[in-house]
Amino acid sequence: MVEKKIQFGEQWYILATSSPADERRRVLKHNDIFALFDRFGDIQSIGMGEEGIYHGDTCFLSHLELLVEGFRPMYLNSTVKDDNGLFIIELMNPDLYPEGKKHIPKGVLHIFRAKLLWNNACYEHVRVVNFGLDPVEATLSLEVGADYKDIFEVRGFDRSDRGEYMQPRVSERELVLGYKGLDDLIRKTRITFDPSPVKLNDRRADFEVLLPPKGEAHFYATIACERDEEPAARVTDYFTAFNNFTQETSARVEQSCTVVSTDPLFNRWLDRSTADLLMLTTAMPDGGYPYAGLPWYSTTFGRDGILTAREYLWVDPGMARGVLSFLAATQATEFDAERDAEPGKILHEARQGELANLKEIPFGRYYGTVDATPLFVGLAGAYYERTGDLAFIRTIWPNIRNALHWIDKYGDRDGDGFVEYARYTEQGLAQQGWKDSYDSVFHSDGRLADAPIALVEVQAYVYEAKLRASELAHLLGEGGLALELEESARQLKERFNQVFWCEEIGTYALALDGAKQQCKVASSNAGHALWTGIATPDYALRVADQLLSDDFFCGWGIRTIPINAARYNPMAYHNGSVWPHDNAIIAEGMARYGFTDKAMTVFSALREASLYMDQTRMPELFCGFEKRPDEGPTLYPVACSPQAWAAACVFSLLQACLGLSFNPRQSEIRFRHPQLPSFLESVEIRNLQINGATVDLLLERYPNNVGVNVLRKDGNAEVVAVA
Repeated sequence: MVEKKIQFGEQWYILATSSPADERRRVLKHNDIFALFDRFGDIQSIGMGEEGIYHGDTCFLSHLELLVEGFRPMYLNSTVKDDNGLFIIELMNPDLYPEGKKHIPKGVLHIFRAKLLWNNACYEHVRVVNFGLDPVEATLSLEVGADYKDIFEVRGFDRSDRGEYMQPRVSERELVLGYKGLDDLIRKTRITFDPSPVKLNDRRADFEVLLPPKGEAHFYATIACERDEEPAARVTDYFTAFNNFTQETSARVEQSCTVVSTDPLFNRWLDRSTADLLMLTTAMPDGGYPYAGLPWYSTTFGRDGILTAREYLWVDPGMARGVLSFLAATQATEFDAERDAEPGKILHEARQGELANLKEIPFGRYYGTVDATPLFVGLAGAYYERTGDLAFIRTIWPNIRNALHWIDKYGDRDGDGFVEYARYTEQGLAQQGWKDSYDSVFHSDGRLADAPIALVEVQAYVYEAKLRASELAHLLGEGGLALELEESARQLKERFNQVFWCEEIGTYALALDGAKQQCKVASSNAGHALWTGIATPDYALRVADQLLSDDFFCGWGIRTIPINAARYNPMAYHNGSVWPHDNAIIAEGMARYGFTDKAMTVFSALREASLYMDQTRMPELFCGFEKRPDEGPTLYPVACSPQAWAAACVFSLLQACLGLSFNPRQSEIRFRHPQLPSFLESVEIRNLQINGATVDLLLERYPNNVGVNVLRKDGNAEVVAVA
């Protein structure tokens, strides 16, 4: 990979001068540590150089390679277990010394590797078995190295100065590598071996393998990530770490709602999504927070966390509570141009690496997002609607009030009733909606729109925020505010449908530019207007029909923009690709207006796309090429996988088709005109909770409707189906 300063139109672009190292790379994560390995279980500086063990936005191990007699073993198989807890690799030896006395024939040694992450450390178990007829004597080696690159350096950010590498410390069974950054933080990689290597230096550990026929040997390595401002990693042994992980995961799964269907292929998608959400969710003081995605976005993102929690809300409202708690605690309280921060604004992104600490990048705690603030209010209202937890809402009500104040004072910069954005410095993001590529907002002739920019979907989010906040204000005894917010939402809806509708393109305009001129570009953004209910019924139907037209719908899902748009490119990040979470939001909007058949078309397309994805894992996005017979979707080379809001989209799609909603005040679970797509004969929902009650439900598809059967009910809950 050739590094250079990121200058491709937008400085925070993810630079890709070559393909990723291995499309079948394997990912593990536990809280704040994550790792990317190749299929051999190694870490190599090839491709984009993204492989490694990371903690706090820093790569603590950038090289790891297992060798037998100095040669790389031959690959047999590798997989990450379904719960994302254990990465298993199977290898065998190549022909070694074919002409010598020490000849070891190919395939005599079976090498089993198992890796897991726990509490800021990576644990590895290596087992070697001799399946030959003769004794085998060989040297097994682990080569290691650490460059301590910041994740933004891996993405392509070029630095002129770096800190200094510390003198490695080598003892009988331990190697400690270290780096003192320019931020004065010391980062250490502590590698412990069991048994002690016969030879250990700062780059390599050698072990003697002396095996009789059918004999086996075991070796263990623990790689702990340490930063001097944090407590040292609580390192344990491999089997204790494995048991701890298993117990933690089992407890979380047992407490959760689960979904199983008659379609085993759909079940694989559900199970992978559930496991990915568990893996991506990181423990915080006030609850779990879904980190956005691996490898580039393994941290807290406001917009991503909120939308993931919304998609997953009916399954686990605890995630939404954790997201709301964290974002309330990190809400901006003062103006700071370098961070695009304004009082009441909700966080966009938080980083912990050296570059963030030095402010070489603005993302230490960065607020350059226009939509997270209204989405925060919308999530609070949706959380109450799901749980009836007014006590919690009361604790964050000041934050909701501050967010509403931001919407009206700072969000609406010119007082025209719409929320717009413009960055304060060149360091910030140029585009601050969910499509944050520098070229994502443009006019019909391809010209980029000038700021301040009012996005179509942001107005929809503001509309929902004010309606939901109105309900909460009423419940909290602030009747005057409730009426004010309700009237403001009504006026916004009326003005939005007048100003944003563009008859020329038959849908809502993508945005208004700084001169208040429409960006007359059809886009998937318009579908978000259906999600929140700001669209009129007539316009909603026209938007839905257009999004399923051949120009938009590629067979695998809805493209971000149609093929006739000036900047359409099916390989572009935001200008022609397919984003699963975007499709799920649109499908929910379609179902909201009664177009459930259209929502099921989207659902079916994404289900089929999932069958072609590695590990049935829905990626952040994929290319928008037309579906071709007997071929799968074209993957996007630097997409995050797993990605939180992509993982959660399957639950949102299912909810949309079932018309599932909750009324906690009456302890009622409602199904409004439920439907199931053709690939699902029945769906069983287990351990669905409301107000402390728990139900198991069976939904069965019939020719003209869906039957809802209560299999079990513990506590006071009512299940209502409206056909």
